Amino acid sequence: MTDARLRHGRASLTLSFFVQGVTFALLVTRIPAIQDRYGISDGLLPVFLAAVPILAGVGSVVTEKVVARVRPRVVLRWAQPVVMLALLGAGAGNALWEAALALGVFGVSVGALDASMNMMGVSLQRAYGRSIMLGFHAAYSLGGIAGASLAWAGAHWDLSLLVCYLPAVVVLLPVAFIGSRWYAEGSSAEVEPGETQGKGAAASVSFKLLMPLCLVMSFAYIGDSTVSNWSAKYLQDVLGSSEQMSTVPYNVYMVTTLLGRAVGDFGVRRFGAVAVVRSGSVLAAAGFAVVAVAGGAWTGMLGFTMLGLGLCVIVPQTFAAAGRMFPGASDTAIARLNVFNYVGFLVGSPLVGALGDAWSYRGAMLVPMVLVLATLVYAKSFGAESARYGGGHERPRTADVG
Repeated sequence: MTDARLRHGRASLTLSFFVQGVTFALLVTRIPAIQDRYGISDGLLPVFLAAVPILAGVGSVVTEKVVARVRPRVVLRWAQPVVMLALLGAGAGNALWEAALALGVFGVSVGALDASMNMMGVSLQRAYGRSIMLGFHAAYSLGGIAGASLAWAGAHWDLSLLVCYLPAVVVLLPVAFIGSRWYAEGSSAEVEPGETQGKGAAASVSFKLLMPLCLVMSFAYIGDSTVSNWSAKYLQDVLGSSEQMSTVPYNVYMVTTLLGRAVGDFGVRRFGAVAVVRSGSVLAAAGFAVVAVAGGAWTGMLGFTMLGLGLCVIVPQTFAAAGRMFPGASDTAIARLNVFNYVGFLVGSPLVGALGDAWSYRGAMLVPMVLVLATLVYAKSFGAESARYGGGHERPRTADVG
């Protein structure tokens, strides 16, 4: 594969991560508006919200089977437009069944999208011979900030969901689809479907070896969903902030996530994945501890800032570690690992809410703290010999491809 093709493939995949960040943020930040539009009751809303990650897990499992026949770039090229059209459908309907259909399609297609994007990211990282995975996820974080900003503008000016969603889809869908022409995959992915990543791939992925990474993925998303769903309530109800200030922690978290991922690849190249994951886990756990003992809103903000910088490195490195651990079956490993993204998302928010109601929200913050800290136990899974590029943190290469 030429250096130019690698650079183009990296740029087009970065664009895809950005577009997905925008799309997902536009959905999750306007959940109250979706509830109002379709008249979804408070009792029924959790069913809708749980169905999306469950169906996303199904989509990820299906993708594992599909990529045995077609390349991940084909799945990604068609899954991304479907996700965006499903978002548009969620903003355009009126009947409850239309909401269910749109969110169902969104869930299945976003599972396929997440799995195929990370498959391609891992294969490109292998071709580069150095850490670039965090950069892709930084683009996702940047897209999330942009999407949340668009959603805020829509809510501020009281725009309908369709008016809010349509411009983003009209602009980004053709851009992403045209950019998909330059998708590229790395060396071990340059095989015919059914060979390296074919029927034998599933058998070659040991669930016992993969399980530590699955647990780390779940722990990271339990922490992430805690911030996403409970930071505003915690700041306002526990730390006594104003309603306006209670919206700030999630924005701070997203910005620090972007900053951490933007520089994280340099840390991996310099110190190795194990050191970066351990440092991120300790920093995230310390952030939860600061939030739990905070005496005021500004101290709580400091904790959420630490959380963003700590958690942001774990998920990209978990995908990368799975790809390196099973170099001949990385697509299968990543599809299975991706399911635990949604497991963590499903468990995290209800767990913290139940503990907060039954005990206290300060105490509830200690649970994700302990789970994130448990990542230290599994850190060696990020640095086994099979999970390295060469003698150092990178393998030798004849040319730098950017």
